[in-house]
Amino acid sequence: MNRTLDQLVKGINPENDVPAVLIHGITTHSAQVNPGHLYIAIHGTNLDGHDFIPQAIANGAAAVITNGRDVGQLPVPQIKVANPRRAASLTAAEYYGHPSRDMTVIGITGTNGKTTTAGLIVAMLNAAGSKTAQIGTLGTVAEGYPLEKTLTTPDPIALHKVLFELHQDGFTHIVMEASSHAIDQSRVADVDFKYTVFTNLSPEHLDYHGTMADYFQAKLKLFTALPPSATAIVNMETEYGQVVSDNCTVPVVATALAKTGDVFFKDYQISLTGIHGTIQAGEITYRVDSLLIGKFNAENILCATAAGSAMGLTQEAIENGLKQCSSIPGRMESFALRSGATALIDYAHTPDAYDKVLSTIKDMVVEPGRMYIVFGCGGDRDKTKRAQMAASAEKFGDYCHVTPDNPRTEELAAITADILSGFRRQEYAVFDDRGAGLRQALEGTAENDVVVILGKGREDYQEINGKQMPYSDLEIINEFRDAH
Repeated sequence: MNRTLDQLVKGINPENDVPAVLIHGITTHSAQVNPGHLYIAIHGTNLDGHDFIPQAIANGAAAVITNGRDVGQLPVPQIKVANPRRAASLTAAEYYGHPSRDMTVIGITGTNGKTTTAGLIVAMLNAAGSKTAQIGTLGTVAEGYPLEKTLTTPDPIALHKVLFELHQDGFTHIVMEASSHAIDQSRVADVDFKYTVFTNLSPEHLDYHGTMADYFQAKLKLFTALPPSATAIVNMETEYGQVVSDNCTVPVVATALAKTGDVFFKDYQISLTGIHGTIQAGEITYRVDSLLIGKFNAENILCATAAGSAMGLTQEAIENGLKQCSSIPGRMESFALRSGATALIDYAHTPDAYDKVLSTIKDMVVEPGRMYIVFGCGGDRDKTKRAQMAASAEKFGDYCHVTPDNPRTEELAAITADILSGFRRQEYAVFDDRGAGLRQALEGTAENDVVVILGKGREDYQEINGKQMPYSDLEIINEFRDAH
């Protein structure tokens, strides 16, 4: 695929005239530059791409986009822009021919519930016979594509490339998670969303955004720059839902557990066996028979149903999608143990998610069953939430096992100290090895006990000292299961 430089940057409004240089690819990594590539210099947290311009040119860069920093006289065209990240999105979309314009793209944002809501919508679209791909925390999930773990939302060049490939392969619908980092860094700025979904908002990524206000503003951007033909689905069970709705530039479909929403539950029951009830959306009543558990998943089901209804899917497709999406890997995933106990894996890694997951499970534990919680906190991430997560675990659990959870480059002892500062009782044990802590919790179970394993979900590694070491909570759980 080839484009000329003047074609690629026509939306950037550069200060200087742009020659019609033939461009054979785009990258923000100097080491990945091949002859004829456009190199975009990004100023990152630790490195500044402007320092690598000589390497990019030596590797064959045909042109360079910069932020205007003085990099001296260059032997190739230099395009100066105010925001190179935005330029990366614009040029990538142009280079790959704006593939999202020719597909139905559903964008989902929120602190929690993105992956589950995405999975539900994908199941509905599959039930309707649509060729659908999912992009998010689980990677790019599409028939015929290898599952590769990436950022929740890939960088704009990788994103538009995969959208182009999916479109070429006949995919008509894309369900995509949009993280706050991605929105703030303009990774999705040139994706043409037909539908957007807001799940909820609670403190998260404040090490990056600084304040809740800035975090919210990042999320809000997804709803304030939509084309007039788009539709937004907004969960009104969160305090931020109304603000999103008030600022949205397109029609809004409000969801709520009660009748205050456009889409709501007429009735529902939640237990360890699932969520059952009926949803009213306009004139249609949908039957819900889902193996998902928890009030928060009831909210996710509402968002997905509202999206399916807005897309004009049949009642049968929506109901079958809800039924078929029995569980999302690593999201409230339940396993029966030989002891008669239950193990539950969930990716929860924020205080709000802890409160929602643990309060839900606590209400469903059958006496005299006890609830054991296995958790830790990631290194090199927001330290302020560690004590809050411990307080939540202690509030709902009978006993806590504190273990490593991707310490990354941070000292495990420092992470553990932050966690322990949130405990007020002594019903906990500390482990330097997550596997040892999990095994001890599982070995001590009896009938009706529940072991809740939080944080890692279906991850198959521990990141320690910057290296990914093989590790899986699921593999250890399988040693104790009633049936494999």
